[in-house]
Amino acid sequence: MIPRYSRQKMTAVWSQENKYRKWLDVEVAACEAMVKLGKVPSEAVENIKAKAVINVDRIDEIEKVTKHDVIAFVSSLTEVIGEDGRFIHMGLTSSDVLDTALAVQLKEAAEILLDDLDELLAVLKRRAFEHKNTVMIGRSHGIHAEPITFGLKMALWYQEMQRNRERLLRAKETVSYGKIAGAVGTFAFIEPFVEDYVCKKLGLSPAPVSSQIVQRDRHAEYFTTLAIIASSLDKFAQEVRLLQRTEVREAEEYFSPGQKGSSAMPHKRNPVLSENISGLSRLIRSYALAALEDVALWHERDISHSSVERIIGPDATVTLDFMLGRFTGLMDKLVVYPERMLANLNMTHGVIFSQMVLLALIEKGTTREDAYAIVQKNAMQAWHEGIEFRKLLEQDETVQKYLKAKDLEGIFNVNNFLTNLDFIFKRVFG
Repeated sequence: MIPRYSRQKMTAVWSQENKYRKWLDVEVAACEAMVKLGKVPSEAVENIKAKAVINVDRIDEIEKVTKHDVIAFVSSLTEVIGEDGRFIHMGLTSSDVLDTALAVQLKEAAEILLDDLDELLAVLKRRAFEHKNTVMIGRSHGIHAEPITFGLKMALWYQEMQRNRERLLRAKETVSYGKIAGAVGTFAFIEPFVEDYVCKKLGLSPAPVSSQIVQRDRHAEYFTTLAIIASSLDKFAQEVRLLQRTEVREAEEYFSPGQKGSSAMPHKRNPVLSENISGLSRLIRSYALAALEDVALWHERDISHSSVERIIGPDATVTLDFMLGRFTGLMDKLVVYPERMLANLNMTHGVIFSQMVLLALIEKGTTREDAYAIVQKNAMQAWHEGIEFRKLLEQDETVQKYLKAKDLEGIFNVNNFLTNLDFIFKRVFG
């Protein structure tokens, strides 16, 4: 049973309530650190913890006047805390709070996506072993090449998603950095100890050096990683769409009872889930471009990145979470047609064995050029006239000088292409 995608968890990460809660975590941790430095009374911090309440509506009211979200946030806390509220945000700049909290949110989002990837990997592995020996034609340039198995295709996807998981782990690490270093990163009005304390408490590392902000190359790596994952899903979804084409019909999305494919044509069964995934991947890639644009800011900081991140942070992670859940469900229920795969494999009258014949002729002593010409001539005739390739070879006097009927019988065996299947699976799955 595939768990429902975790979009509710992901949207909770980006809720206003959670965002302000993370801001408060930063502020409280900074106060705790300053208690240890003897700059804030311990009773004041206890009072702050006891009285601090997140009131989103009140913050919005104050922001309408201040036109500054962090000031509105701090003011709302001061209203309910009272005199001890003066210790909140002491020596900090807005980006100390914003960037450190954002790092926590991005880390939380990555952890949800990692769980999504694990669910997809489990399904791909199951389908790979289920269809390890389900023979189908491999295609290059969209044209029949040589036999593979559907399980091998799934193993390829599994390995790619393993790499994506490793990329996301690295990106999570890269973005899990905070800063409490003041207006231009010099610690002019706050001790470095505060930064160390806050980051450690929130599960982050302190940025070794910062300006007013944590540098946006970190975020660009994160969102580019999401785009790579989305592009892999696009690749897989596109393959499903190609395999579901009427002329191919080797696999198709599960079509549930009562589902409709077209308002005009009752016979239609369309790959709508895959098409949806391909479309959404374009959005994720555009968010990566936006994150790359955020790397170049003026001097120690400008605010041009802020509006971008308010959109791409929630949208990219929520969308990818949805895409991963959707594709996991799609692959879990994907309908595979082995008989159709064999029929398609045989539709080219055996020309898929051309390389094997070529190599056999070379081994028997012909030059590569002569062997290629002989094989190509017969293959093209088989292709154009619909005659079995093997039959033409058996009638070719030049071929018969080198290859007898018994030789051709051994050549025209699809299992010849799959002798290293176990080796590949062991290398992929261990």
